[in-house]
Amino acid sequence: MENTNPIGELMQTTMENVKNILKVDTVVGEPIYTPDGITLVPISRISVGFGGGGVEFGGKKEGEARPYGGGNATGVKIEPMGFLVIKEGNIRMINVTPPATTTVDRLIDMVPQVIDRVDEFIERQKG
Repeated sequence: MENTNPIGELMQTTMENVKNILKVDTVVGEPIYTPDGITLVPISRISVGFGGGGVEFGGKKEGEARPYGGGNATGVKIEPMGFLVIKEGNIRMINVTPPATTTVDRLIDMVPQVIDRVDEFIERQKG
């Protein structure tokens, strides 16, 4: 008799459903075109949590089907971050999220600026 574990099938089904939710269009939305030539592209952040477990209860005889109990849970959080504004070939980001409140959040927000400054410094040193 083949030994199959129902938790694998349960998790597979759940992950397929999560995959259907988490598409690129969910993070980078459909462009919005305004009559004055501005294009807005909505940007979102997605957070996912997943957990599951199960147990097979012991059967009385070998080869006998054993009762199984299990379950899983998935949480998906989608937060709007802002819009990419494209106007006359220029692109800028307009944030709709509140400003960072913790030191760690502030540091994470500063990473792109620091990288740009390091790149500029390296270029100046080469030239």
